[in-house]
Amino acid sequence: MIVAGVDGSDSSWRAAAYASGLARRQNATLALVYVQPVLASGAALGAAVVETTEEVAEELMTEIRASAERLRGIWDVRWEFHTFRGDPYTGLVQAADDLTADAVVVGASEQAGHRIIGSVAVRLVKAGRWPVTVVP
Repeated sequence: MIVAGVDGSDSSWRAAAYASGLARRQNATLALVYVQPVLASGAALGAAVVETTEEVAEELMTEIRASAERLRGIWDVRWEFHTFRGDPYTGLVQAADDLTADAVVVGASEQAGHRIIGSVAVRLVKAGRWPVTVVP
């Protein structure tokens, strides 16, 4: 099982494409994982935050299905789509553990603040529990 984190960013789509090739070559299942953020500050906003993250998950699923349909017959990859709630790091760790990942693939962070506190990718590498590939 190859786990790839997707969030709609360009780097996450590149990571998903890389992970797809990896899964194809290893005859493994590709698990595309979107972690729906749970924002403490959004709690006051109530359902609006939950609905927005659900909409993102649905949009990602629609894009993934469309891509899979376009590539049908060219790249035959078994894939699944999973959503988890929480912060991206914890959600990807939970996904990798629950799905017994052989490897985790994520896109490089595009946020400047991650240079200070560490990106999800760096934290996954430091966890040392699975091979982690970071795709720019």
